[in-house]
Amino acid sequence: MSRLVRNLIAAMRARFAQDTQHSAEVQANLVKALYASPASLMSGALAGGGASLVVAYKAQLAQITVVSVLICMVGISRSIASLYFHRELAHQDRPAKPIWGFAYELGAWGYAALLGVLAFVTLTLTNMLTLHVLSVGIVAAYAGGISGRNAGRIHVAVGQTCFSMLPTSFGLLLVGGLPYTTLGIMCFLMIFAMADITRTTHHIVLDAFQGKYEKSQLAVKFERLARFDSLTGVENRMAMHMRLRDWFDSRQSEDDLMAVMWMDLDRFKEVNDSLGHIIGDQLLRLVAERLSHALNRRGHVARFGGDEFILICPGADRAMAEEIASDLLAEFVSDFEVENYHLNITASMGISIAPEDGRDSDELLQHADMALYRAKHEGRNRHAHFNWKMKERQNRTYELEMGLRTAIANGELMLHYQPIFDAATDRIAICEALMRWEHPVLGRISPAEFIPIAESCSLIEPMTLWALEQACRDAMTWDEHIRVAVNISPALIRGDNLPRGVMAALLQSGLKPRRLELEVTESIFLEDDGRTHMILNELRRTGLRLALDDFGTGYSSLGYLRHNIFDTIKVDQSFMRGVGENSRDRAIAQSVAYLARQLDVETVAEGIETEEQLRYARETGFTNVQGFVLCKPIPADQLLQRMRGTTVNEVPTLEGRRRA
Repeated sequence: MSRLVRNLIAAMRARFAQDTQHSAEVQANLVKALYASPASLMSGALAGGGASLVVAYKAQLAQITVVSVLICMVGISRSIASLYFHRELAHQDRPAKPIWGFAYELGAWGYAALLGVLAFVTLTLTNMLTLHVLSVGIVAAYAGGISGRNAGRIHVAVGQTCFSMLPTSFGLLLVGGLPYTTLGIMCFLMIFAMADITRTTHHIVLDAFQGKYEKSQLAVKFERLARFDSLTGVENRMAMHMRLRDWFDSRQSEDDLMAVMWMDLDRFKEVNDSLGHIIGDQLLRLVAERLSHALNRRGHVARFGGDEFILICPGADRAMAEEIASDLLAEFVSDFEVENYHLNITASMGISIAPEDGRDSDELLQHADMALYRAKHEGRNRHAHFNWKMKERQNRTYELEMGLRTAIANGELMLHYQPIFDAATDRIAICEALMRWEHPVLGRISPAEFIPIAESCSLIEPMTLWALEQACRDAMTWDEHIRVAVNISPALIRGDNLPRGVMAALLQSGLKPRRLELEVTESIFLEDDGRTHMILNELRRTGLRLALDDFGTGYSSLGYLRHNIFDTIKVDQSFMRGVGENSRDRAIAQSVAYLARQLDVETVAEGIETEEQLRYARETGFTNVQGFVLCKPIPADQLLQRMRGTTVNEVPTLEGRRRA
């Protein structure tokens, strides 16, 4: 048996590793390369052994148990041998004895064969799909890993691939069926693919050992590739992390300070999109040069990725960091000349100071990133220092996001309704649905706080679709002439599910489309490429009504009214609030009311809080009014009780609501 194994090894060596037979030095280095990473060998043994034991435990078959135990034993013995070699022999100048190479080959092939046998017996003796997936997955992952790790001895890697994949492929074919047969054929073909990858990798490894000079040159090259960004020439992310960790590890006292500055270029994507990535790459190189020049040996520049740069300044306190930041941003005052383009670009920067702002590299970077976000939020082209209130806000945002997910899943969101009254008849014309959320720990959360969070984490769509369904169901209990209004986030207009969601809500509730009014704000037109107009027209064709909310603020444009048909215009409450003392607000309110009459659309004066504002809204000609002086938002059951508190076929009036 021993002779058969030796003959097999010799045959594979002759077939796959002829070019390694001529150099004893290369052979010795290749043997050492096999034992170079005991950690990877131990992790592979742990993964394979652990997975095989799981298979054995679930299968409860003696054959599988025996194979699993053998896998663990071989894996442990290989790990011990690798650890011993790495500690005792790897650093010796003299070549390793051939027995070590033979032992590694035998162990590697035995381990691979056992994994293949495990997959085979699992496939043929059990019918549990999960075990099939696990056993085949072990083999596939193992075969993929060894093609690179053992490429130093190509016959070892090819042998491992064959011994592990052939039984697996055979087992899959025996099980039969299209999926298993397909997978079996793929596993068989994978042997040839892995062999080709191994052969290619082998030549690379072999070239690395071809002489002392070439070896050192290659090491220098790889070190530079590992530590420096190939595009800009400054340090890369890995080198930056290493520098930060080294600083924290070698820090002697609390008086040792370091500033970390996280910078990115404002609107760099526009340069790439309009001028191309070649221009963008040249711009990044020029930026890196200017940053290095501005630092003037006060720190180190690293490219974090894309258009982001990290600047590390050991010994810098807040005052010095402020000075450096100003010097860096001053470099962006002058245009960057790239080929025939003069590019005017700015940068934003977040600053954190160790140890006050972070006790390790990850925390320090995270806080610099928060400060960068603040600088962006405040208008770009500036720097911001981290403070712990940013952390508190982030934690609260995260807590609210998690709470929102739970609230949606558990049905904890509620709808309140604020009536909108007909200014001429004093009757309720519309009820606006407003979302409310009572957090189990934090209490009532304002929509102004949780709605932006929902929009940023893609929760606004399920929340709005739920609100549509609930609002339509509630409206079915009201008188026929009362409409329900639901606010629609701009994020939903850009998606594909809103029209379907509206139709589903109408069909499920039985509400007539003319009784549903969707409120949108002017911000939906900001990045309009024609899609918004198409979606709005599609919604109007269903028969429902559209309202333009908060008109007069933000990005108002009469072009919106010319190109899009709205049934209602809601004048922002900020104008109604000032009609008593501000003639400009009165002029704007009167103009909107007149414009709406000419366009034959309804108007709503929002935010009516005083009797004077209510009187002015009526005199100006607004068709509908809404505000706290009339009625605050109330739950659906209270709204229904108030509606039914009057005589049959009569709804509450403004005067009746004020008395209530």
